Parts: sequence; C-alpha cells; structure tokens
Amino acid sequence: MATIDSLPPLSEVIKTHGLAAKKSLGQNFLLDLNLTAKIARQAGDLTGCDVLEVGPGPGGLTRGLLAEGARRVLAVEKDSRCLPALEEIAAAYPDQLTVINGDALEVNPLTALTPPIRIVANLPYNVGTELLVRWLTPKDWPPFWDSLTLMFQREVANRIVAEPGSKAYGRLAILAQWRCEARIVMSLPPEAFSPPPKVHSAVVHLQKRDKPLFEADPKVLSRVVAAGFNQRRKMLRASLKSVAPDIEDRLIASGIKPTERAEQVSIEQFCALARNIAAG
Repeated sequence: MATIDSLPPLSEVIKTHGLAAKKSLGQNFLLDLNLTAKIARQAGDLTGCDVLEVGPGPGGLTRGLLAEGARRVLAVEKDSRCLPALEEIAAAYPDQLTVINGDALEVNPLTALTPPIRIVANLPYNVGTELLVRWLTPKDWPPFWDSLTLMFQREVANRIVAEPGSKAYGRLAILAQWRCEARIVMSLPPEAFSPPPKVHSAVVHLQKRDKPLFEADPKVLSRVVAAGFNQRRKMLRASLKSVAPDIEDRLIASGIKPTERAEQVSIEQFCALARNIAAG
C-alpha cells in the first residue's frame, strides 16, 4: 500500500500504542491512509486554511489533512491513549499540529486557529449529531468555520441531505440546508473501519451560506421545527398548537395547509411560518 508520509502504517501505530478502539467512545478507526487522504480532499484546497479535527484517534485523517497541505490542524481528542501517536505526527509536521486532550463540546477552537477555518472529522458516533447541531446553530451567522466535511453513519448523512416528503426529512435537514449547501461526497462500507461498525458510513460536505436560504429568526424557526417534528404523524395544526393559539390561521397565511404533516413542509414554508409567528 502506498503511503502519504514517512510515518509508520496505522496498523503498526495502533499495535505499538495499544489503541484498541473503545465502543464507549464511539471509536471506529480508518486504517487506509489513502482513504483518509481522499476524505481530506473532500474539504477542498486546504492550503492557507486552518482545520479543526474532532476525534483523531491514532491520526489517520490528521495525517491526510497535513499531507494535503493544511496550514495548521487542531486535533481535539478525548482519549488520552491516543496522545503519544498524535505527538509523533506533530514531530513530523513541526508547528502544524496542535493536540488538545479534552471534550470537543467544551473546547473553543478559536484559541488555536485563525480563519479561514474548515472542520473535517470522522466524528465519534456518540456525539456526532450534537456537534453538528452546535456548529449549525451559533449565536451569530456566518459562523467561525467556512465548511464542514464530516463522516456520519449513513442514516444520519441521509437525514442531513433529505428533501421534503422523504422519510429521512426532518429537523436536521432543515437546520443544515437553511444555512448551508449540503451533499454526500463519499460512502464507506463497514470493512473500511477497525473494528467494522454494523452500519455503512458517509461523508457529508456542508458549505456555509453567507446568508440563510430564507429570512427567519433562528430561535423561532428552531422552536417551530422542533415542535412540528416532535409529533411527525400529527397534522401541523395539532403538533404546533402550543406554539401559537391561532396556529391554523398562521399556517394558512404562510401558505401551509393545516392538515399537512411536518415532513411535507418545505424549508421556505417553515421560514415563512417562523416570520409570521415572530411578527406577533
């Protein structure tokens, strides 16, 4: 197998440092360095960009990002067992890799990175969706990052890019597509990982929009969407009753049939409803 740098193969790194993947941390390691470099390339030209990586593990994707020309990589790793392996990568790429042993939900990446910033990660399965929602719902927009290139279980990836009327369409699709252009750029079978997960995986690339697709107050939109999809089988006039007492009139004014269900309503219509509710 060809290599992307002068460091040892990942299988050797894992053996040397005793890095058996932990199910409790949602770990599934990619061992093929050509594959990790291919994932890194899905983020676009990395020269002149800083990169935030979450859950680097033994550093396969980290090496791909650096080999593809990332200006600097901040790798946030909760598992302290992986630190020696990541330190070896840092030594091979002087002044280009910063490693933080901590929880990505609590780390402020702006203390170590300078814009333009891209986020590229094989996210741990147990925190992937929570991290994505946080990145998509900052207090201010545009966010600190330019793009997200993230690996998820295929089911989650499908939910991010889903269209109205489909079974996978829901809150995640609206949060992602309202503020980003989202597309699946790679699919990976279970055998690409060690240990192999029980599901297929996919890489999603989300490019931020300078302005959201349609005007809406983020908090109101989030509240409306959450209520609508919390009871997917109910008609919107019932599932959104708690949002506004005159919800049926507001739905009609927003071009939505009160008898429709949330999965039948487009992002544009949800935004129109959020504007209507915010107007009082």
